[in-house]
Amino acid sequence: MFLFFELMRKSFLFTFLFFGFKLLVLGQPVADSSTTPQRKKINKVVLLNAAVYGGSMTGLYAAWYKDYPQSNLHTFDDWDEWQQMDKIGHLYSAYTMSRFSMEMWRNTGISRNKRIWLGGLSGAAYQTIIEVLDGYSAQWGWSWGDVGGNILGSALFVGQELAWDDQRIQLKTSFHKKKYADELLDNRANQIFGKSLAERCLKDYNAQTYWLSANIHAFFPQSNIPKWISVAVGTGAEGMFGARSNIAKDAQGNIVFNRSDISRYRQWYLAPDIDFTKIKTNRKGLKLAFFVLNALKFPTPAIELSNSKVKMRWICF
Repeated sequence: MFLFFELMRKSFLFTFLFFGFKLLVLGQPVADSSTTPQRKKINKVVLLNAAVYGGSMTGLYAAWYKDYPQSNLHTFDDWDEWQQMDKIGHLYSAYTMSRFSMEMWRNTGISRNKRIWLGGLSGAAYQTIIEVLDGYSAQWGWSWGDVGGNILGSALFVGQELAWDDQRIQLKTSFHKKKYADELLDNRANQIFGKSLAERCLKDYNAQTYWLSANIHAFFPQSNIPKWISVAVGTGAEGMFGARSNIAKDAQGNIVFNRSDISRYRQWYLAPDIDFTKIKTNRKGLKLAFFVLNALKFPTPAIELSNSKVKMRWICF
């Protein structure tokens, strides 16, 4: 646990600046504001943000950092790793965090612009704090590619809210625990991606797909197309058993894994989708469930383009 608290100490300045920005945007409280309904709601959201941040950092530490030594703050060029799937993951995470954060602020009584900017900047800020932890980890480093993904994800959210007061184009993800062809590949996957479902969900880029899902009715409001129907373009990658290649060496430079015969390639998908937030319901619990579900791509048939070939996938995750 010492490593966890040391990493938290090193990221404290960034956390302090972020929450200081929040207080600046919220402005000075009105007289006796501690007892007003608005201030109580704001305080609850601030505490909820802190709880989510603390819980997510603890979980991330357990899954990602605990087994690796620290170093001085340093940068790391990882643009050519994992077919850029990790960069798309940063973009998705920042977008999704921004979306969730803004909804927390919606019923506090603050202005529309304030809740958009607080929500939008939260996504980039949370992800950038994680980047600080990477920067102090000997295994990784501060990645400008990751930071770029964080900024683009939040910008996609903020731009749509300011322009349309809606998310007409949403970022979604899908995942399945992948079964590998033989025991050697399965052991390699366990080594680099982890064995548990939670670890695989975070680390196995072969099993992740990210989607841009556009609500058709939002762009054609005069049409008779149901409001909940969307069309999604997705991307994934396959054949990756190492960050840059399918060859692994030990500390002495000896090759301990070599599957350079396996092709590493990108996949593209076109598929129908469901915008759960456009399904009408008066039940608050169901509305919340639909909102959360919309971060995920619902499994549907899809057209796949990969290795210059087009094929039909009857169910695509």
